[in-house]
Amino acid sequence: MNKILLVEDESLMLNTIKLKLQEDGYEVTCCIDGREALKQINTQIFDLIIMDIMLPYASGLELLGILRSKSATPIIMLTVMGQEKTIEEAFELGADDYLHKPFSLKELLARIKRFLK
Repeated sequence: MNKILLVEDESLMLNTIKLKLQEDGYEVTCCIDGREALKQINTQIFDLIIMDIMLPYASGLELLGILRSKSATPIIMLTVMGQEKTIEEAFELGADDYLHKPFSLKELLARIKRFLK
């Protein structure tokens, strides 16, 4: 069973994605802020990370920089931030994919499956 870390501070979005991923057979660990995500990243190994950019305590971009210094785990960024500069920064820091909110759960699942082949 593939392990996914889901980092999202909006509870409705977090629960919706979590339930869909669990229905599709993934083991999901959820975090609502950057501090909690760092604890999980330092204590577990994940097959994929899905992470919002705008998070309390440490932004998704800060976490991305930290993660890339120690791991090659695929990371999909989810965010309402669609500015070209933010997207460029995410990819420069090592994001593997980037989805704008709102997005289709089917599209997210297709991207997840691509990374977890």
